[in-house]
Amino acid sequence: MQGLVFWLIYPILWLISILPFRLFYIVSDLVFVLVYHIIGYRKKTVRNNLELVFPEKSEDEIKQIQKKFYSHMCDMFLEMIKSISISEKEIEKRFTFTNLEYLRQLENQDKSLIVMLGHYASYEWINALQLYGLKYRTYGIYKQIKNRRFDNLVKKIRGRFGGTLITTKETTSTIRYNQEKGILANYAMIADQSPKLSRAKYWIDFMGITVPVFEGSDRMARKLDMAVIYLHVEKKGRGFYEATIKPITEDAPNEPEHAITKKFVEYLESQIRKKPEYYLWTHKRWKHRNEPIPENSEIIN
Repeated sequence: MQGLVFWLIYPILWLISILPFRLFYIVSDLVFVLVYHIIGYRKKTVRNNLELVFPEKSEDEIKQIQKKFYSHMCDMFLEMIKSISISEKEIEKRFTFTNLEYLRQLENQDKSLIVMLGHYASYEWINALQLYGLKYRTYGIYKQIKNRRFDNLVKKIRGRFGGTLITTKETTSTIRYNQEKGILANYAMIADQSPKLSRAKYWIDFMGITVPVFEGSDRMARKLDMAVIYLHVEKKGRGFYEATIKPITEDAPNEPEHAITKKFVEYLESQIRKKPEYYLWTHKRWKHRNEPIPENSEIIN
């Protein structure tokens, strides 16, 4: 059944991917009408999230952010499909970096690097990072898809330009293996995921709400002496993104506990407050806010 679903859908995705951008974004507009006005995909979740973190905003302001968000979400989903056939030249033009020289300086320190980012703007086209002549291999950490064929497609799309995808379950073992073998690499991690309540050992204030947070990047960087950066991605126009590398630490072992996590949350929250329409509001980031914090947990201040 999984194979049948894949082969029914894949030809449609491929045809969409080869459309000229002018027609491509017309398709995105049609998808927006379907998703926002007809289906109403997770509109209640989006509305609740926005009202929760922006209690000072009026109903009209919330509605405007919500509508802009859905338009952006449809663009980003279609851009992932566009990655099936987009050329290196095109993606380099559409996903640019302002200060890659800083990343090259970090590579010259001969230590691996953790690239932290959130569900903000475009996280699908960061595979362009590998196109800029970096010395290190880039690993992208992702959550495995249950449908094996679609999972393979996602890995193929995101790995087209030289990057390597590893699942969340493979992350720790891969990093440790590479460190033991002296293999230096960049590890890109979307770090604003919501842990299961049973694994919620650390809690932090995010957008004014106390939520559980993963501390894997923080602990790994301090233990293995890895540099850490935040990838600040801005949407400059439809299909155009600009990434700026913001330092978190070059000396992780001497950072106080939780300092890396706190800096990441600070950077991400700053972006969301400036242009909230580009955050993934369908993501149930605040779903544990009303749960009692377990006794053995720690609140990061």
